[in-house]
Amino acid sequence: MQKGQLTRAVIIEQALASATRVGFEQLSLATLAADTQMSKSGLYAHFKSKEALQEAVLERAAERFGEIVVQPAMRAPRGVPRLQILFDGYLEWVGGTVTGGRCLFMALAQEYRDRPGAIRDLVVQALKDWHSTIARVLRDAIDEGAIRADVEPRQFAFDMVGIGMSFQTSFKLLGRDDAGEMARNAFARLLASARPVGDVPARVSH
Repeated sequence: MQKGQLTRAVIIEQALASATRVGFEQLSLATLAADTQMSKSGLYAHFKSKEALQEAVLERAAERFGEIVVQPAMRAPRGVPRLQILFDGYLEWVGGTVTGGRCLFMALAQEYRDRPGAIRDLVVQALKDWHSTIARVLRDAIDEGAIRADVEPRQFAFDMVGIGMSFQTSFKLLGRDDAGEMARNAFARLLASARPVGDVPARVSH
């Protein structure tokens, strides 16, 4: 990686950390210059506008989500094990274990839902990709015979994402210490309802 590319990568990582801490709209080239001990002119050499910086941060956030949530699941055996690891990683992500206490995508889904533009388009695409990933893993589980053939992948993805959203609200906003346990129990029930009759229910992971 060339020096310019390395500098840009460092700036984006710092910007992502700042965005998860103070919010997306508070992210500015001025505050980022102070955080990185760079001049504003130096930052402008890499990002010509605040929106360009925000787009780069969103792209990096999507990459990190893939690295932390999706890739570990894809290394697991197809079927229930992969679904379980995918959910466990998702819970860690939305719970702030790996994001500093803030899921950027959930926050931006609310903030930009009625604001057309490039940022909203990126958020929409990232969320669509996540739903599609869950649906694809579910289809693989159906092919393996671990999930019933009549289970609708899009509905399963909808339900799984809903559990994650409910968990974040209960854990972060309501301060419920048992939110993680409740989310895992909800997912275990979702899995159990999707498995062939007579199969052992999916475990509740801790």
